[in-house]
Amino acid sequence: MAKVLALVEARLRTALGEPDARAAVTFLGAERIEVLRFTGTENGDAPRTVVRYATLGMSAQPMTDPTAVVADPVKGPRAELVLSVRAGLADTDKVLRPLAVLAASPQVEGVVVAPGASLDVGEPLWPGAPFTSVLVAEPGGLVPDLEPPEEGMDPVRFLPLLPMTPNEAAWKRVHGAQALEERWLAAGTDLRDPLRSGVRLD
Repeated sequence: MAKVLALVEARLRTALGEPDARAAVTFLGAERIEVLRFTGTENGDAPRTVVRYATLGMSAQPMTDPTAVVADPVKGPRAELVLSVRAGLADTDKVLRPLAVLAASPQVEGVVVAPGASLDVGEPLWPGAPFTSVLVAEPGGLVPDLEPPEEGMDPVRFLPLLPMTPNEAAWKRVHGAQALEERWLAAGTDLRDPLRSGVRLD
């Protein structure tokens, strides 16, 4: 599916600019996953540099329901993952491998990654990070969906990832993704702060 990945990379470049770094990770039984880094600024009272990490390779194959008897080689949801954090506050480049692990999970573990899901890597996302998991948010804001490149295929969606502390992840399992996002919103949580503390949940 080289054609699909070429179109996906073109969409990322259109939305995020030129990547300034990229790394590739290969897992047994899975296609190669690349992670691209994009550095840019956000407008506001004081423009701040934001670094975005996007996977490339997850969308090469459709995600398949693990209960399906036969996997459809064409039809099924396709996605890539996008993580945005403030630059210069932590060694966030170490997130490349954890992101690749998450992007490979549909191929390796047969999971379907969709908005509202929690993904856990079992270790800090980067050195000193207070997060070991992420919440998959709704797509469409930062990088628009890529329309089906071929007949019969689903569009490729670019899923934002929101880092969660262990307490937030546990609270989300009980109360749901929407309730956690409402807590973040009410508290004015900066979800791109790589050093942020967990939101108050009592």
